[in-house]
Amino acid sequence: MSKEVAMIVLLALAGFLYGGAYSTWKTARPLAIALGVAGVLATAGAVLYLF
Repeated sequence: MSKEVAMIVLLALAGFLYGGAYSTWKTARPLAIALGVAGVLATAGAVLYLF
């Protein structure tokens, strides 16, 4: 798998995690925070994997 494909997959995963965090914010805040943190980690992983 090339670096560009891995980066795109990680960014797509981050998008799903951010969407899940946004949709669960009013009902389950601890879960939303966990999803947001996981999204940040996926984004950071995608950026760092490119280098």
